[in-house]
Amino acid sequence: MHPTTELYGRGVHRFLLSRQWVIITLVGLLLIPTMIWLGTWQMDRHDERAARNQLVADALAADPVPVERLASPGHAVTRAERYRTVTAEGRFDTDDEVVVRRRTNADDEVGFHVLTPFVLDSGGVLLVNRGWIPADGPSQTAFPEVPAPPRGEITIRGRLMPDETTEASGIKDLEGLPDRQIMLINSEQEAERLGARVLGGYVALTAPEPKDGTPQALGNPGNENAALNYAYAIQWWLFAAAVPVGWVVLVRREVRERTAARKPEAEEAEPAAV
Repeated sequence: MHPTTELYGRGVHRFLLSRQWVIITLVGLLLIPTMIWLGTWQMDRHDERAARNQLVADALAADPVPVERLASPGHAVTRAERYRTVTAEGRFDTDDEVVVRRRTNADDEVGFHVLTPFVLDSGGVLLVNRGWIPADGPSQTAFPEVPAPPRGEITIRGRLMPDETTEASGIKDLEGLPDRQIMLINSEQEAERLGARVLGGYVALTAPEPKDGTPQALGNPGNENAALNYAYAIQWWLFAAAVPVGWVVLVRREVRERTAARKPEAEEAEPAAV
């Protein structure tokens, strides 16, 4: 074997046993399964969001049904029932009307949602969110001026919604609020306040459609962007694949640098020609 070749090959990869390279290798080995798991987690979120989007689409496309078919006192609105279009016959009870604090409209303006009990012809009470109104002032302590709903016996239509909770919404259910103001729409709490048989959940009103001077209609539910989670999953898996590739590139660069540094030493070690 040529002396130079022998010197180049002798222990050229021993640097991999150094503390620095052992740490680099261990970190790489740890990153690969972590990134694979993150990609799998993002794909699971993609599937969950896609399934929720399909539930919303199915609910919105379903034919309207009387609210009593889906809701009853104490009933918890399910994921499949959420956003279902329901109808109800009865009259609005403005005497027990309340407003829901700290709600925003499409322009992110802070105001109130108007929650009006709807006394059903068949008995019981349905909570109806009639829409958004602006706050009268920065303090929001006084009960705002609320546009009146249609009077007398009418038929309404809206989207069925589950009771709001702090866990699901992140909104704290504060105590000591001004009169006729609440933080969350919760049928159990309203049943206690009204002393009536209140159907579970509530309805976001869609018809009769709002007119000038009436609460603004609530926006249509939007689909969650599941495509982002799919893109993030692919991204994490590409990162996982890039780790061993990057490790090999770094090792080869280190070998080249060490080989280049040894070259003068090898040339000095070569015997003179005879």
